Amino acid sequence: MAGICEGRVVVVTGAGRGLGREYALALAAEGAKVVVNDLGVGTHGETGTGERPAQEVVDVIKSRGGEAVANYDDVADFDAAKGIIDAAVAAFGDLHAVVNNAGFVRDRMFVSCTPDEWDAVIRVHLRGHFCVSSWACQYWRGQQKQGKPVDARIINTSSGAGLQGSVGQSAYSAAKGGIASLTLVQAAELARYGITANALAPAARTRMTETAFADAMKAPETGFDVNDPANIAPAIVWLASADSKDVTGQVFELKGGTIMLSEGWRDGPGKDIGRRWQPKDVGPAVRALLAARTPPKPVWGSQ
Repeated sequence: MAGICEGRVVVVTGAGRGLGREYALALAAEGAKVVVNDLGVGTHGETGTGERPAQEVVDVIKSRGGEAVANYDDVADFDAAKGIIDAAVAAFGDLHAVVNNAGFVRDRMFVSCTPDEWDAVIRVHLRGHFCVSSWACQYWRGQQKQGKPVDARIINTSSGAGLQGSVGQSAYSAAKGGIASLTLVQAAELARYGITANALAPAARTRMTETAFADAMKAPETGFDVNDPANIAPAIVWLASADSKDVTGQVFELKGGTIMLSEGWRDGPGKDIGRRWQPKDVGPAVRALLAARTPPKPVWGSQ
C-alpha cells in the first residue's frame, strides 16, 4: 500500500537529530523523497563539530528502501538557503513541502542576554524560516506561472515558549512567537499560489529540551514514552501530504498522543464609554476587565 506522501518531495531542515530526524524517517516511510538538511552544529549552534548527522539519516532511509539526499547549507544565509531548494529539485525534480525545523538555544535570563546571543537565536529560528520559505515560494510561484499545478506546504516550528513565553528564554520565545505570527500571514498571502502554511509547537525530548528540562524529559522505564520525538512525526507527515490541502493558518500543540489546536490571540472583554477616558478612570476599568477575562496560560517557569 502506498504511503500518504508517495511521490512528494519534502525538505526538512535540522533533520540530523531529534525531531527533525524523526520527521525525515517518518516522511520517507510514507513514500516521500526527503532532503535532509543539517549543519551538524552543537546544541548552542557551535560550528566545526565535524559531525555529519544528515548523511547518517540519509543512510538509514536508504537502508529501508527510501530516497533521500543530505544537504549542509545554512538555513539563515539567504543565498545558501537557495541551495536547499535547489538540492530538492536537482535530486528529485520537484518540491512539495518545506518543514522548517532547524534551530538551537542559548538560554539566558533577559537581563543577562547579550546582543550576540539574541541575534544568533533570532537568526537561526526566525530568519531561517524566512530564508528557506522565501526560496521555496519563489519556486512554487514560478511553477504556477508556467501553468503547472501547485499543491505545496510550509510547515513551521513554533513552541510553547513562543505562544506563552518561557523564563530564561527571551530570545527563543520572541523568535518562536514571531514564527507563529509569520505562519498566519503566510497562510493568508500564499493561498492564491496553492500553498498552505501551518505551524506546530511540539513538546518532546531533544537536545534543546534535555538541556532545559532534563528531569521532565527522561524516558520512562515502562509504558508510553510521552516525550519520544517520534510521537510528533505523524502530524508532520500528514501536514506534508496532499490530504491536508484544506488546512492552513493553524498552530498545533503536540505532545505524546495529543493533538491540540492553539487558538492564539483573540478579543477579550472590553468597555467602550463613548468618549475619551480620564487617566484616573483607566485603572478601575482595566482591573474589571482583567477580572472578567479567561485566565491566560502562565509563562513557562513562572510557577
